[in-house]
Amino acid sequence: MKFAILILFLCLSTYIPRMLPALFMEKIQVSGKVNIFLQLIPYTAMASLIFPAILYIDKNIWIGILASVVAVITALKNLPVIGVVLSSVISCVIFYMFILS
Repeated sequence: MKFAILILFLCLSTYIPRMLPALFMEKIQVSGKVNIFLQLIPYTAMASLIFPAILYIDKNIWIGILASVVAVITALKNLPVIGVVLSSVISCVIFYMFILS
């Protein structure tokens, strides 16, 4: 029983600081630069998670680099996400089959 109460208070102690800014963010006026900064945080977090995976995807580093270049090019052409993923996977398969074999 004590363990369950401990877990409950630990959950509340992490949930409350995350919930309060979300509740009051509409009432707080921030400048344009701060607003842009806050909107770019998810993209930078994803980039910091994806970039190391690109470099260590295989023993050959060029497969990850090729996939990322193809993904960026197809994303800049405003293709849907499935098109970006499929094009980078297909390019890696072709590169792996014909160049590295």
